[in-house]
Amino acid sequence: MATKDPTAVERANLLNMAKLSIKGLIESALSFGRTLDSDYPPLQQFFVVMEHCLKHGLKVRKSFLSYNKTIWGPLELVEKLYPEAEEIGASVRDLPGLKTPLGRARAWLRLALMQKKMADYLRCLIIQRDLLSEFYEYHALMMEEEGAVIVGLLVGLNVIDANLCVKGEDLDSQVGVIDFSMYLKNEEDIGNKERNVQIAAILDQKNYVEELNRQLNSTVSSLHSRVDSLEKSNTKLIEELAIAKNNIIKLQEENHQLRSENKMILMKTQQHLEVTKVDVETELQTYKHSRQGLDEMYNDARRQLRDESQLRQDVENELSVQVSMKHEIELAMKLLEKDIHEKQDTLIGLRQQLEEVKAINIEMYRKLQGCEDGLKEKNEIIARLEEKTNKITVAMRQLEQRLQQAEKAQMEAEDEDEKYLQECLSQSDSLQKQISQKEKQLIQLETDLKIEKEWRQTLQEDLQKEKDALSHLRNETQQITNLKKEFLNLQDENQQLKKIYREQEQALQELGNKLSESKLKIEDIKEANKALQGLVWLKDKEATHCKLCEKEFSLSKRKHHCRNCGEIFCNACSDNELPLPSSPKPVRVCDSCHALLIQRCSSNLP
Repeated sequence: MATKDPTAVERANLLNMAKLSIKGLIESALSFGRTLDSDYPPLQQFFVVMEHCLKHGLKVRKSFLSYNKTIWGPLELVEKLYPEAEEIGASVRDLPGLKTPLGRARAWLRLALMQKKMADYLRCLIIQRDLLSEFYEYHALMMEEEGAVIVGLLVGLNVIDANLCVKGEDLDSQVGVIDFSMYLKNEEDIGNKERNVQIAAILDQKNYVEELNRQLNSTVSSLHSRVDSLEKSNTKLIEELAIAKNNIIKLQEENHQLRSENKMILMKTQQHLEVTKVDVETELQTYKHSRQGLDEMYNDARRQLRDESQLRQDVENELSVQVSMKHEIELAMKLLEKDIHEKQDTLIGLRQQLEEVKAINIEMYRKLQGCEDGLKEKNEIIARLEEKTNKITVAMRQLEQRLQQAEKAQMEAEDEDEKYLQECLSQSDSLQKQISQKEKQLIQLETDLKIEKEWRQTLQEDLQKEKDALSHLRNETQQITNLKKEFLNLQDENQQLKKIYREQEQALQELGNKLSESKLKIEDIKEANKALQGLVWLKDKEATHCKLCEKEFSLSKRKHHCRNCGEIFCNACSDNELPLPSSPKPVRVCDSCHALLIQRCSSNLP
């Protein structure tokens, strides 16, 4: 015979004792009552067995005065591994009567049982074997598989409600001895235990059904609240969408107005430019005719006229440059439109969540207010531009009048030259004065041209700003269209949630019907149990023959209890059914009880 390892035998014995103590505690608690006190003997034996299991394989820690071997060290680790255990540790340390670590460990076990979390706390310890190796030997119960089995058995103790007073007990000086006499029982006790186990199982089923009903009621209430919140958010989104649609319509109308105004401004500027071109061409032709008619005496005047022609050519060059700038601006606008289309394609792929949609709606509302303010400012700017254009037209008219006066003066000078060619020497002073006047007129024309250039530059800048504002408004309209799409998606999701809610309501109704049926069955079982409590039921092993016909029972002739007297009969002698006072439904009754009950009923009748 091969000798077994003594530590393995110790672990097996402790595991068996833990099984017996946990099983006995649950069975006795179900038969005795759900709430247990500290004086209950099976509960005291359970704590003794758990103390022995935790002490198995503990390492001895040496100190200056003595050797220390307690289970409080590994139990303190639970606070670090499981944050909810900090309350137990703090309450154990605050207890005034505890002086030793062993007493604290015993109080900790009692508080963990009352919390119904002993299995969870010890599972955290068993998982961290690296930390347990500091307190236990490698062959200890907590380091092997037996510890995991015990932790699994401790889960069954969550059925028990314990009310333990830890303050008044002397936990430091208790002696932990296992009483084996509690686990050695007779056959009669086994039969009573089976009956108690059946009753406890029925009560557990009842409690389970009640808990399921509570959970279902809580889920129904949560679903109702969730549906209400979704409906409120849906109404809010619909209102916001209506506001956004109205704002979009207003923005589109304002865009059309701005485009029409921009077109009018461009037409006016083009007309002004054409008029200026015609005037310059006429001036050039008049100056050319005057140059051909002048003599060598007016060479200085010709030079000045050449300078004026050069200035006019510069003006024409500037006009051509402006025309090229306009073409470049149109190309830039086309490129910007292409960029806008590309950005639209990229923005279509982006979708945000429900919470971001609300924030975007608020921001869009603010942006719309800002756009309205910006549009007001733009209307003011357009009014200013119209005033400026009116001023420009007035200045152009003045310039035309001045040019006409200059032409008239030139014509008069030519006539005077033709008439008074002979008197040119005598009237040279007067001619010089006229030339000086013409020079002054030329200077005034140059200043007027510079002013026109500045006005054109300001007009171009204002046009560019308006184009930028239009592009910004287009981007905002695209964002609003994206918001419409997202709102439609949200409506689809809302409809899907409503469908799911209806299906869940149907399922809950079906569950409620099943629960009502199960409650009726439990009530019937209770009534049957009440009826059976007053009777003395014969055991199946004691009855071998039918009491009436005295025939022996076999596989074909089976045993049946009479629900009135409790005796055992065959099927032929107990095939009657009558409603008893304990149960309103008809129940199996033997022939003799059937005759007696019928006689009683007939005697009670008048």
